[in-house]
Amino acid sequence: MKRIAPFVLALLLGLSALAVQAAALSPVGLWRTFDDEDGQAASLVRIDNLGGVLEGRVVRILPRPGHPLDARCDECSGARKGQPVTGMVILWGMKQDGDEYDGGQILDPHNGRTYRCKMKVKGNTLEVRGYLGFSLFGRSQTWVREP
Repeated sequence: MKRIAPFVLALLLGLSALAVQAAALSPVGLWRTFDDEDGQAASLVRIDNLGGVLEGRVVRILPRPGHPLDARCDECSGARKGQPVTGMVILWGMKQDGDEYDGGQILDPHNGRTYRCKMKVKGNTLEVRGYLGFSLFGRSQTWVREP
C-alpha cells in the first residue's frame, strides 16, 4: 500500500498539470481587444463555453479619445440596431476543431457587419479572424488574455 501512494500522488499531480495546460489553451475567459486603426486597447470581451459552443460578450468599452463609453451599434440591423455595445454578444456559434475554433460568427459593432470566424489560442493571445466566404478574404486581430 505504501508503494502505491507515491504513484497515485504522482498520477494526480500529472493530471492536474494537464488540466491547467488545457485550460490555458482554451479561449474561455476575459480578453482585451484592440482597434484596427490606431492599435489602442478598445474593449474587454468575455468568452464563455455554453455546452460546447463558445459565445463572446463585450463586458466593457475601454476609455480612449473619440470613442464613447456608451457606444451603440447604430450600423447593426435587426434586434441589435441601436443597442448598447457593452453587454452585446459579438461572437457566437464557435466550436472546437482540433486546436482551433470555428463554425461561428463575429459581429463588428463599428460597421454592423457579421463575418464567419475562426480563432486559435497562442499562449497568452487569441488570434481571431473574421472573413467573408473564404478565410483568405478577411482580417485578423490579436486579443490578449486579461489576468
